[in-house]
This record gives sequence, structure tokens and C-alpha cells, in this order.
Amino acid sequence: MIAASPAHPTWLEAWRDAARPLLAAGVPPDAVSWDGSLFAGTEAMPPAAAMLPPRVPPKFLELAEIVLRHRDAERHDLLYRALWRIAEGERELLERATDPLVMRLSLMAKAVRRDAHKMHAFLRFRPHPEEERHLAWFEPEHRILEAEAPFFVRRFAGMRWSILTPDGSVHWDREELRFGPPGRREDVPPEGEGEILWRTYYGSTFNPARLKPAAMRAEMPLRYWRNMPETREIPRLMAEAPARVAAMVERGGSEPAARRQRLIHWAPSSVSEAMELFDAAAGDREAALAALKAELQADRGSPLAVHATQAVFGEGPLDPPLLFVGEQPGDEEDLKGRPFVGPAGRLFDGALEKAGITRGECYLTNAVKHFKFTPTGKRRIHQSPDAGDIAHYRPFLRREIEIVAPRLVVTLGATALRAMMGRAIPVTKARGEMMRTPEGLPVFPTVHPSYLLRLPDPDSREREYGRFVEDLKRAHREVM
Repeated sequence: MIAASPAHPTWLEAWRDAARPLLAAGVPPDAVSWDGSLFAGTEAMPPAAAMLPPRVPPKFLELAEIVLRHRDAERHDLLYRALWRIAEGERELLERATDPLVMRLSLMAKAVRRDAHKMHAFLRFRPHPEEERHLAWFEPEHRILEAEAPFFVRRFAGMRWSILTPDGSVHWDREELRFGPPGRREDVPPEGEGEILWRTYYGSTFNPARLKPAAMRAEMPLRYWRNMPETREIPRLMAEAPARVAAMVERGGSEPAARRQRLIHWAPSSVSEAMELFDAAAGDREAALAALKAELQADRGSPLAVHATQAVFGEGPLDPPLLFVGEQPGDEEDLKGRPFVGPAGRLFDGALEKAGITRGECYLTNAVKHFKFTPTGKRRIHQSPDAGDIAHYRPFLRREIEIVAPRLVVTLGATALRAMMGRAIPVTKARGEMMRTPEGLPVFPTVHPSYLLRLPDPDSREREYGRFVEDLKRAHREVM
């Protein structure tokens, strides 16, 4: 057996540096030991063949970078087996979703991504009693600390903080990110006044009519509860839920306002107040999404907000397989406050059905959140968003996607693609090709359904509608 030992257990570059010489020397996977076993290193490395290194699909490198963070001791070996098969001619290996090796690697990557989402949602900072610093304790299932630290730098850039885990620690001083040795739970201060306020907020936003204990345990596993102050409120809230639901039924609902064109912006005292609400809700994704919606309703930074009836936020489940991003609300969406309910939305619903996709399993939103139009008599004529409009709403869109955490983002049209990629890219060239945003998010571009409505003749509409349905089917296959 030939011993292989990456210089760092979770870095892609380290694993690649260890795998390349083996591949160049033609060493098969069964002749390599990646785990330092007793019989490792009994054979010398054969000379490398005079050959160029094989071209590896970018999708494999993206998968390997995530799988390497998994705790499975066989991850190095499994990746080398996949690399060997690709180099031997199986270029489309990762497209075979039912291949046992591909299935195992995909499940490992999914587990790592889910662990990262849990860290984003369930990590809690507490102020240090003597220093200007906040500390948090977290116990990740996988080796994700180094990869996820930049998320917390972006999220809490103006705060000095440290995250302690059994694997290591990370420290941010507002300028430099440093990694250190493992920490201990006892090093994190006890609960303070801020967490008491957060527990009060959590209780006030708890909806007893949507109580689903099994779903709560699935989304918020018990292993995280002891680190989260709001979990102390859950037994009381669950016990009070039946009575609260009965009281809600007793009160009944309120009638909506009759005025069709009334501005219905929610207006807190300032946008900063909405931002504080978002910060408080960071640990509860449904509350965080509601707070982001409130912040959007309060936003007056875009001239579109002045003339539109209301901001139109996204809708759909958390952790969906697909998240669709359109251009902007249309006339009907602006009046009803829901995305994709106008003519293009109805066509889109039909295409989803033909592709075997249920609308309820997807999350739907738009790159621009207010209707941009030109008034013409009694009609409002759609006007395409410009680069400034897209840039203004991009932070809302990115945070929305971050909270929803889809497996794949499907962009519908040029505006959505520009919003995701940060630059203009012709949809005709990018259509149907898997792409990655600068942050690494997978994106699948296709046309907007309104494009199909604008086609001049029935033959071209039917042909392009079929292409659109095939795009939806392929996007669905990518995540199933």
C-alpha cells in the first residue's frame, strides 16, 4: 500500500496536492491508504507517467471542497476513487445520480451544507463580562468552522467576537480573522440581559396555530437546545398553544381595506428599527424572513417604492429544492402582494406542472421587489429595471436566499441573472448551464416566462414553451 496524507485534512488544495502524484503515477484507488493504517507506506511511489494532468470538471472540485469537511474518515479515499474514474474516461460520472459512489458523496455534501445552515441559525453570541467581545459556543457535526467563519465576519463585521468549538476556535477583531485551539463551553459567559430580551421576543412572535413539534425537533435538533435561550420558552409556549389558538378563533379575522390602490407599506420608526428586528430574529429563520420582509416594506431608498402599491416579497417553504428568481412584480402582483400571479405567473404554473414540479415545494421571488411602470391613462405599462434598481434590491435578495437556503437557484430572465451574478450576462449564452455566483451559490439560468408571451406566432411559442419546460425538468433533476 502507498500512504497518502494531505497536509491539511479539509483543504481542497492539500488533498489535490496529495492526489495528483498518485494519479500521474497511475496508482489505482485500492493501492492507496489514506487513513494511516498499519500496512500503509510499504510500497514506494512509482514514477510519474509522461502525461498532462487530466481536466477535471469544475463540478467535481466544488463537490470535493464540501465533502472534505465531512467527518467520515473515508472521504479522502472516496474522492480519489471518483477522481480516478473521471480520469479513466467517466467524464459524466457526477451526472449519474444513482451511482453508489456519487450518491454517497452527494449525501456527505448535503450533510455538510445542512450543518452549515444549522451553525448560521443556532449559534448564539454572549457579551464578555470584562472585555469588549462576544463569545459563542457551537458543536458542529462536521469540520466547518474555517469555511463558515467568513459568514460571521460579514454578518457581524462591526463586533469583536470569538467562536469556540471542540475542533478549534476563530476570533475576529474587526480587522483580522484568526484561528486558534479548541475551546470549552465553560469559557462562554452565562446568559445575560440580551438573551432575556430575545426570549421575550421569541415568545411574542410564536404562532400557536402553526405548532408542529416534530418539525421543530427536525429543524432545531435537541443537541443545540442547551446553547439557545429561546428553547427554555418552548415547553411553556407548547402548553399554552391550545388556549391561544382558541382565543384567536374567538376573535375572528379582520376585513381587508377596500381601496384597491392604497399604499400598504409597513412603516416602523426607521429602517434601522427593522434592522434591529432582523438581528434579533437571526436564530429563527421564519422570524428572520418576516423581519426582512418588514425591513423591505420600510425601505424608501428606491424611487420605485414611492409609486408602487406595495413591496412584493417572496413566498414558499424554507430549505426548498428550487428557488426561482424573476425580474420584478407585474401589475397584478403589485396589487395582490404575491409573486407570479399575473399572466406570466399563470404560464409559469402550467410549465411547472408539465415539468413535474409542484409550485408549493418551490420558493418564488423577484430580483426587484417593487413594480416599475409608466402610467398611461388608466393602464400601468411595465418598465424594465435598470442597473441601479437591481443593485438597490440585491442585498435584500441575497439575504432572502441565505435565509431560505435552497439547493439550487433558477434565474428567470436577464435581470435575475444579473442580480445573482453581479454583472450582465446574455441569457442566450448562459441558458441551461450550471453556474456559480461569486459567493459560490449554484445557479441555473433560463428565460423569463413573459418572454414566451411576447413571441409573435403560435409555432415559436409552442417550440420555446417546450424548451422552457425542459429547462425546468433539468433544474429539477439537478437537485433530486
